[in-house]
Amino acid sequence: MSEGKKTRLITAGRDKKWTNGVVNPPVQRASTVVFNTVAEKNQATIHRTNKTLFYGRRGTNTHFAFQDAMVQVEGGAGCALYPCGTAAISNAILSFVETGDHILMVDTCYEPTRDFCNTIMKKMGIETTYFDPLIGKDICDLIQPNTKIIFLESPGSITMEVMDVPTIAHIAHERDIIVMLDNTWGAGVHFSPFEHGVDISIQAATKYIVGHSDVMLGTAVASEKYWDQLREQSYLMGQCVSPDDAYLGLRGIRTLDVRLRQHAENSLKVANWLARRPEVDHVRHPELETCPGHEFFKRDFTGGNGLFSFVLKSSYPKATTALLDGMKHFSMGYSWGGFESLILANEPKSFNSLRTVAHPNFDGTLIRLHVGLEDVEDLIADLEAGFTRYNALILEKEASL
Repeated sequence: MSEGKKTRLITAGRDKKWTNGVVNPPVQRASTVVFNTVAEKNQATIHRTNKTLFYGRRGTNTHFAFQDAMVQVEGGAGCALYPCGTAAISNAILSFVETGDHILMVDTCYEPTRDFCNTIMKKMGIETTYFDPLIGKDICDLIQPNTKIIFLESPGSITMEVMDVPTIAHIAHERDIIVMLDNTWGAGVHFSPFEHGVDISIQAATKYIVGHSDVMLGTAVASEKYWDQLREQSYLMGQCVSPDDAYLGLRGIRTLDVRLRQHAENSLKVANWLARRPEVDHVRHPELETCPGHEFFKRDFTGGNGLFSFVLKSSYPKATTALLDGMKHFSMGYSWGGFESLILANEPKSFNSLRTVAHPNFDGTLIRLHVGLEDVEDLIADLEAGFTRYNALILEKEASL
């Protein structure tokens, strides 16, 4: 009988060879690894790719424990570590492309992912074609003979579209194309990438894995077919992380399930409250029918979290500023996944640089929320006060017309 998901999060990466008789694997800091004999050194050299102490950049027992844990959480054959989520994305792509290749990139990807493709990939002579996140089986129309990677992010960044990952993966594999997924929203817990056809699952572990807004960390878990190449290419590009950061990632896994469930409970309450507000056009929360691709969320995901967005009926930056500037519990910040609540606004014109295919079909301001672990009543009261400030500016504008 296989272990339950909650049990797996508690036990992952706690093999006795890593823990050395204590509950948590100790933090092992090292650059140089020393050997007592030539034979010992030679053995370490032979096995240096297989969780053996060889050199600090290859990892210490702390890194090996965290890598084991991520594989046990997400599946796959191995996990490469990076100093942030963007490094995980860029290095995973770089590990499998060469000049003349073509990438299919979802149009709702994380903004730095787009910038990487439009600058570094372009400079290397690698073409990127962006596609609508809801394209489904029609992805086949965009595949070229030199297409090497189809890169997905589900739900999409900011606008939260949920993709039909299994359909796209099936089409990709018929043509021997690698499927990569930014799985940060699913956190490896609510979306099982390898059960849905993904070859490499990437996370900004900075977000929910760590969960406390104090570490930059990235992971890429690969299937057996692609693990060796991902591991060695990333090593050659110098990718490594601090053992202290790996330890904090490992610690975050222990409470990942309970944190996600509370984030999800709080965010759904806030989302339903927002859906009833007269100022709101619609809410883009994957658990609600108003979110594009909601049917794929119901089919493929096992739960939600704290990140979603909603669209106001109008776009008036001065009123939006009044809403944001006076928040007590929602801070303004570009990250998410920590214990705290965050808020950011995107005016419609801001999508001109963020989208080239999947242009938003709304005219109002989009507000992205990360709902944290505070009392949800306090968060709703904070938003309500924000709407009071917002409406005062709207009325002032209308009176001046």
